[in-house]
Amino acid sequence: MKIIGIDFTSRPTRSKPLTCALCDFHDGVLLVKKLLEWSSYKEFERFLISAGPWVAGIDFPFGQSRKFIENINWPRNWPDYVSLIGKMGRDEFKSILNEYRADRPYGDKEHKRATDIAAGSISPQKLYGVPVGLMFFEGAPRLLQAGVTLPGILDGDPERLVFEAYPGVLVRRLIGRRSYKQDNSKKETQDQLKARGEILNKIQDNSGIKDLHIMVELNITINNDTNGDKLDAVLCAIQAAWAWKNRNNKFGEPNFVDEAEGWIADPPTCKIMNDIANGHYKLRNLVD
Repeated sequence: MKIIGIDFTSRPTRSKPLTCALCDFHDGVLLVKKLLEWSSYKEFERFLISAGPWVAGIDFPFGQSRKFIENINWPRNWPDYVSLIGKMGRDEFKSILNEYRADRPYGDKEHKRATDIAAGSISPQKLYGVPVGLMFFEGAPRLLQAGVTLPGILDGDPERLVFEAYPGVLVRRLIGRRSYKQDNSKKETQDQLKARGEILNKIQDNSGIKDLHIMVELNITINNDTNGDKLDAVLCAIQAAWAWKNRNNKFGEPNFVDEAEGWIADPPTCKIMNDIANGHYKLRNLVD
């Protein structure tokens, strides 16, 4: 199967492009064949409508939390509220999120989805720092318009499957909470360089990635990857390959998925989501 991993950004440029890992997946081995860089969303849109079969993992939140959706009185289902957002301008979307935050008490300004709590990822409302809210704004309407299938969220073309990926949760299992990338190459540390090397070694060693049971072979050399975008694209492809490997078991998705929120394709994250739904996990233990 053709597997694609995409490290997403809220405003692609030549210096900060979307980074795409093109891979083949067969008999539990993911062969990373090529890396592409897309400096605009046009290339991304062309990819989304390209003929399948293919499976993609993309690093941005596909949905917002149900709490936020209901509080702001958006449509309750994913296609309708994403269609609404697709008609907004970027500044309008930012204003809505900022106005929502303004009068809310500390600790209740930005909400997480169940999958964010389980994975330890930040709120998809976040506009600053890592602006995943803007990544959602740019990415989700394009997925809807392209007519792809988002298992657990949207039934589209079954030959074009797209999963939400999150490299950070996989990296933490490989090297803990160590920093491994730096947007400013001049500020890169030896520890970050060493951390990336350890990640690469661990995803390619003979035992494979233990909880995903996937072997990785690189036909490329990831050099000068200070910002980690190339490595993150490969990690997205690994998570997409895990989902495809579990296609006969609903792609490994949790037993309960809120169709308005979505889910991250990662086995421990999905297990914790099941535990949350079954009341076996205390939410306070999952918040960063």
